[in-house]
Amino acid sequence: PRPLGHKAAVGDMFLHEAGPLECVQPDPDWASCTLGVFLCQSCSDIHRNISQISKVKSILLAPWSDVEVEFMLSNGNDAAKAKYEQKVPAFYYRPTPTDCLLLREQWIRARYERKEFVCVERQEPYSSGYREGFLWKRGRDKGQFLSRKFILSERDGALKYFNKHDAREPKALMKIHTLNASFQPEKIGQPHGLQITYLKNNSTRNIFVYHEDGKEMVDWFNAIRAARFHYLQVAFPGAYDTDLVPKLTRNYIKEGYMEKTGPKHTEGFKRRWFTLDDRRLMYFKDPLDAYARGEVFIGSKENSYTVLPGLTPSTQGYHWQYGITIVTPDRKFLFTCETEEEQRDWMAAFQGVVNRPMLPQEYAGNCHGSAQDLANTTCTLVE
Repeated sequence: PRPLGHKAAVGDMFLHEAGPLECVQPDPDWASCTLGVFLCQSCSDIHRNISQISKVKSILLAPWSDVEVEFMLSNGNDAAKAKYEQKVPAFYYRPTPTDCLLLREQWIRARYERKEFVCVERQEPYSSGYREGFLWKRGRDKGQFLSRKFILSERDGALKYFNKHDAREPKALMKIHTLNASFQPEKIGQPHGLQITYLKNNSTRNIFVYHEDGKEMVDWFNAIRAARFHYLQVAFPGAYDTDLVPKLTRNYIKEGYMEKTGPKHTEGFKRRWFTLDDRRLMYFKDPLDAYARGEVFIGSKENSYTVLPGLTPSTQGYHWQYGITIVTPDRKFLFTCETEEEQRDWMAAFQGVVNRPMLPQEYAGNCHGSAQDLANTTCTLVE
């Protein structure tokens, strides 16, 4: 047996690899000698959990037999991609290195363990247009998670859940065109925690769910993406798939605590949880609140929106020292951050939104999605 000789034994093939197949990270240090793919540290840990399929070895330190080296030479990441990703649906979420462990693990298991993208019939749980099952949903009373029946129906254009298993009428009906889903394991306190948002009476409503089975939860996530994909295909018949896929689900640009004051700037500052969702900055008393206490629309610099560091000199009543001022056509919004790093990160997030020109559809709806010009519209922070 021999090591891969400082990555030289696989010769030019290794040099031309874009990165590990799972997450496209550069300079992988690990490889699966049974699948013929190169892996980063994080993906190698996941592969070790499917040891019946994937045998992980260090490229530099482990002994390699001639047979294993030849196998790596005759396979590689591109060959594995062609073999295991033959029929990945356009809507299926492909994780990035920054995504949660659940998404990355299930992506790997879907390819190698279940071979879902070779056998199309194995995609039925999330591609059939209908899904029914039970999820643990966080209730309002004491934050307990309660078993609730969920039904996703493309024909009905909605995701519904029922408080009682035999109930005929749903507790909530969430229209597919307003749905978003984002994995939030740390915020929810569950490794498979999913945050689902939708519009209810023109206000954003949050629900928090999870399932003990990771595959079950990711199947729900991709079923929501599939339903939204098919809805958008009908709504925009001339659009390319590549234009629709980024609109299926979205992660928040930034979340975290800041202090805020009211519209007169004379009220004391209060600590609140903020979520920047595209152009909508919402705030909550608690990160797991069902409804935002208020929100502000952030337009573009062409529409007289600016972001400034610091506060006006006369401002009083704040505890955190690192201020941010958002100037809109109607008023100024004042915030403070606990650390300079948080201030810098929020400033970068806000500036990225302000620097982005507004799209026609962003002029066609206010912060809740109803029809009115947004160029001079600001949603008020009500507290």
